[in-house]
Amino acid sequence: MNLSVSAGAPVFLCSGQGAQKPGMGADLMDVPEVAETFSCASDVLGFDVADLVLNAEPATLDDTRNAQPALCALSVGIARALMARGVEPAAVLGFSLGQVSALAVSGMLSAEATFAFVGERARLMAEAAAARPGAMSALLKADEEAVRALCDECAQDEVLVPANFNCPGQIVVAGAPAAVERAEQAWAAAGKRFSRLATSGAFHSPLMAEAADGLAAYLEGVEFFEANVPLICNVDAAPLSAADAREHLVRHLTSPVRFQQSVEALAAAGADAFAEVGFGGVLANLVKRIDKGAARSCVQDRASLNACAATYGGLAATDSEQEL
Repeated sequence: MNLSVSAGAPVFLCSGQGAQKPGMGADLMDVPEVAETFSCASDVLGFDVADLVLNAEPATLDDTRNAQPALCALSVGIARALMARGVEPAAVLGFSLGQVSALAVSGMLSAEATFAFVGERARLMAEAAAARPGAMSALLKADEEAVRALCDECAQDEVLVPANFNCPGQIVVAGAPAAVERAEQAWAAAGKRFSRLATSGAFHSPLMAEAADGLAAYLEGVEFFEANVPLICNVDAAPLSAADAREHLVRHLTSPVRFQQSVEALAAAGADAFAEVGFGGVLANLVKRIDKGAARSCVQDRASLNACAATYGGLAATDSEQEL
């Protein structure tokens, strides 16, 4: 599928798991579109998602079963608030969990179906991580060829694979804890740095196969629509079609996140602005390292929401909005 996007309109970037922090988005919770989105998520999931975000202890929010719905609701809510203020995204790209949020933003799934999906996905991933423990580590000054060779060398009949292609010089590996530790030691011995990620499992690796099987069964009953806004898939860095959605979303759990390649494809197709809808700004910072010429921002509070709407929506915030 050919990709062409409008210059001057932002690509929405949906945050991945790990970006969560208690209190994130607190001053956005009374924005109507954000409030409605959190209410929808709470109705579907059976607990107060806004209360979780605002008041949970860090360890509670960090639990995969909670972090994924919380971040998904925030990304979808912010995206809908921007769209209601006239900001038309050129495309939408998520990172890992953000791929699920992107389904709602693009129109491929309703908000209700998205939150039901994220709840099931989070449960399956948490169970798979408990059953087959794993670890993830970011390797710095890395390139794909060197990382694949490292994985081959250090696996020793255990799972060890590239899991996230973040940006030039940063690739995350995932696998069995001992295999990841061997890879870290070998990387350090070569004079290079690494950073162990605070994850509960080896996401985007074969250790998630059981979760992928469960997700495949769940998705048999889910209907996908063609995207209103192009959704760039983590699996192949290409636009996702309704016909491919089930298969790609299942593969997503055991395949690497090709974020760098996705941003490069968007830039080649004409994208020149990126707005992270979520929290923390990690994805906006990765874009800086992938495409230095692109405009980038993180929309995570009232001030950044108003600024993005003023820049891309042509709708200045009202006095009452600024006072809230």
